[in-house]
Amino acid sequence: MFPILVIAIGLAVLFSGRRLSVLSAAVGALLGLGILAVFPGLSDPLLKLAIPIVLAVIGFVFAGAAKGIVQIVLLVLGALAGAAIVEGFLNLFGTNGGLVGLLLVVIGGVVGVILVRSFKDVSMTILAGLVGGLLVTRGLSIWLPFVQGALATLLVIVLAGGGIAYQGGLFAKPKPVASAPTVPAAGSPTEKDNQPPPQ
Repeated sequence: MFPILVIAIGLAVLFSGRRLSVLSAAVGALLGLGILAVFPGLSDPLLKLAIPIVLAVIGFVFAGAAKGIVQIVLLVLGALAGAAIVEGFLNLFGTNGGLVGLLLVVIGGVVGVILVRSFKDVSMTILAGLVGGLLVTRGLSIWLPFVQGALATLLVIVLAGGGIAYQGGLFAKPKPVASAPTVPAAGSPTEKDNQPPPQ
């Protein structure tokens, strides 16, 4: 049940992560997985399932309730997403991090804030792709233990690239261009000129 839920949240954010509430829920779920990685001694399966779900619901509700202060929400979300993405990559490589890991997570949060402040729409698409790719890969790594290290990173990059391309409209069918009505040039004969004079 747990890997299916993580993969489902990851796929949802890959396809519709530009919606603030979906991206916030996915970041909450990814933070929940990061918390579980920090405390590996948690043996209660219900608690392992509850932590990501509760944080995903909190993220979803927080984004829905904070529509009026979207810019602040985006900055917080950028910081959390940047930190969660770095934490996710550290977990994929099986490193506990220590002080260096904590420093990298903080740097990831700062980069997330800078990205959101500079490029709001593009940053949401990129963050959604990375968060979705990490969630799907984390869910698959629970089922398939060989999805670790370089293979997991490659899978995250491919999924993130696909999600970014999809949300950016690369796979959308081009809309047919309506042809503009032609206006006759000045002095050229028109249908009115070719009609016989009234009698």
